[in-house]
Amino acid sequence: MKVNITLTLAALSSSACSAFALSPHHAARSSITTARNAPAFVRPAVEKHHQSRDLTLSASASTESLSTRGGGGNLPIDIPLLSFFALWYLGNYYYNISNKLALKAAGGATGFPLTISALQLGIGSLYGIFLWLAPDARTKPSVTMDDIIKMLPVAFCYAGAHSASVFSFSAGSVSFGQIVKAAEPAFAAVLSQFVYNRPVSKAKWLCLPIVIGGVILASVNELDFAWSALISACIANMFAAVRGNENKKLMETEGLKDRLGSVGNQFCVTSILGFLLSIPFVLWKEGGRMGDFVQLFKTTPALRSNLIASALWFYGYNEVSTMTLKKTNAVTQSVANTAKRVIVIVGVALVLGESLDFMKLLGCSIGIGGVFLYSIIDNIVKAK
Repeated sequence: MKVNITLTLAALSSSACSAFALSPHHAARSSITTARNAPAFVRPAVEKHHQSRDLTLSASASTESLSTRGGGGNLPIDIPLLSFFALWYLGNYYYNISNKLALKAAGGATGFPLTISALQLGIGSLYGIFLWLAPDARTKPSVTMDDIIKMLPVAFCYAGAHSASVFSFSAGSVSFGQIVKAAEPAFAAVLSQFVYNRPVSKAKWLCLPIVIGGVILASVNELDFAWSALISACIANMFAAVRGNENKKLMETEGLKDRLGSVGNQFCVTSILGFLLSIPFVLWKEGGRMGDFVQLFKTTPALRSNLIASALWFYGYNEVSTMTLKKTNAVTQSVANTAKRVIVIVGVALVLGESLDFMKLLGCSIGIGGVFLYSIIDNIVKAK
């Protein structure tokens, strides 16, 4: 028995010694051990040298761990990035709920969807301006008038996509509007190929029937189906696709990134311009009833609270999503957007009591799966 224990301990000691020999600090530590066995007159100097070296190695390893992991010592996850994802999903989820409740309180599609969408941009812009004015919050951009003029097309498309989306949600269910909006790659592909002369691969074109087929399946038994919801969601997709292409052109402007200063500043400037550009359309469509909206805003707490909440959620989740996508690669972005759609569609439908029958879920799964495949298909083909 004692012999077995002794042999086991010897084996463990041998393994530990082997592992220790592979350690990057072994040389330093073994030198310190040697130094401790050295004569007394040389020991202090040698020990001091190796202790200093050991501390330097430890500090270097700690710094490298923090820089690669994004904080938090030796944790195998990026805590800041994980927080960005959580805030992005949470903000999108609560925006869709509070936005739908505000639209219902204002009368739905026959109420004030354009006014609500414009005010959401305006309230979000006020928050962005507050960050510029608050001490040590965010440095103001130093854009020129020429930069502002170049940003107008992006801001117009941004306002158009938002207004059309809000109208779609007011005319039909949020889940149906989100399913249709998931087909944005189809619009982006057509515009890139035939308007912006940026060819789309054959593999991506083959993915589009899957996306469109999923949307059609989801629409078959939709209880809250309305042509106005479908058409306005498609218009939102068109604006979003144009905005994406125009934004690429805008970012090629020499020195613009430096003058904007940050992603947050770019989003705030775009929001301000989008709000200003949406005012004429609000006055054109709903200006004659603006007195009714003001009275409704004063007397209906559900409209007031949900409008303000939806504006802040919308601004916050868009800014966080931009920062999140900037820190990830293309495949991660595709997975993240796909997961976000699923969470929002199912979660919001459950909270608001919207229909989720088999055909709608099947169409949703096929459509969103097609979008995900569209996003990564070029990488799959290249790998082969």
